[in-house]
Amino acid sequence: MKFTKEQELLRQNVREFVKNELATYPDHVDETGEIPKDVMYKLAKYQFIGPIIPRKYGGAGADYVSYAIIMEEIARRCASTSTYITAGASLAALPLLNFGTEEQKMKYLKPLALGEKIGCFGLTEPGAGSDAGATATTAKLEGDYYILNGRKCFITNAPMADFAIISAVTDKTKGTKGISTFIVESSYEGWSVGAHENKMGIRGTQTSDIVLDNVKVPKENLLGGEGNGFKIMLNTLDSGRIGVAAQALGIAQGALDEATKYVKERVQFGRTLSKFQNTQFTLAQMATKVQAARLLVYDAAKTKDLGEKPGLQSSMAKYYAAEVANEVAYAALQLHGGYGYIKDYPIERIYRDARITSIYEGTSQVQQMVIAGYVLK
Repeated sequence: MKFTKEQELLRQNVREFVKNELATYPDHVDETGEIPKDVMYKLAKYQFIGPIIPRKYGGAGADYVSYAIIMEEIARRCASTSTYITAGASLAALPLLNFGTEEQKMKYLKPLALGEKIGCFGLTEPGAGSDAGATATTAKLEGDYYILNGRKCFITNAPMADFAIISAVTDKTKGTKGISTFIVESSYEGWSVGAHENKMGIRGTQTSDIVLDNVKVPKENLLGGEGNGFKIMLNTLDSGRIGVAAQALGIAQGALDEATKYVKERVQFGRTLSKFQNTQFTLAQMATKVQAARLLVYDAAKTKDLGEKPGLQSSMAKYYAAEVANEVAYAALQLHGGYGYIKDYPIERIYRDARITSIYEGTSQVQQMVIAGYVLK
């Protein structure tokens, strides 16, 4: 795929940002479990948080290809930071952008893009992971407020969020058409969060449960009208998977980078590992898979930019790029041998970070079901 001059310039700028700001940073983030506030500020300053948000609402007004470029280049160095970006730029922003009123956009979307507020996406529940239609959280209208009760789990950014996009059942008799979506502020009485999850990978992102105990949400915070919550969530995920696919691509490229660097330096039996044919075959396979994933990712982004529904393309990209991220990270660790198992080498962290891409925003099995659904039509 060919990129425009503006997109190539963006890639160079993001790489410069990564070089200057994230040099030794990923290991620190992995150890401390949080992204420094000064980095959060700079991500917003350079509009990496709101690339697809229109300028009117504080974003860059860019396209999805540009968004994918940002995600790939940052994930190439730090998966945790890219996760923080997509939680705001995509999952929290898209419902507001596509279904919010003008008042809702000015109150929540604009400060989100400017880095003044942090948002999160509350879909997953203890008994409803990838099944968006199995929502158990309830919302009951009482006067000028909806009363929300329920629990969301594994929510990225929840511990530090100013607001969340929450799905809840407003009419149990209507199935998925009885699900609605709300903008819930963390300052509302009855909102609380669980402990920061001690995760295997992407440890720099803060993840926890959100507990809603008789939370009073003003009627004006209903998003998109009653009964449209299921549609809003699926619409968000269809486009949101482009960001996760680009993240997986970046992780895979980062693993390939580390493997290439290591085999050119490591000497065994009197020559560097790069001189062995088996090593060369492995690198060739890794590089080919990364490039194949790249084409799928940017095809999905381009499909979205053309105004077409990206459901099939985004699922294919997310499924394949996630599988490649795991395969390439594993192969890269194997090329490192015993050193790959030690935290002194970045590949140990990259290997752990890669695993989540096959799990969140729909597991690889779910993506295959979605893809098969399109094929069978």
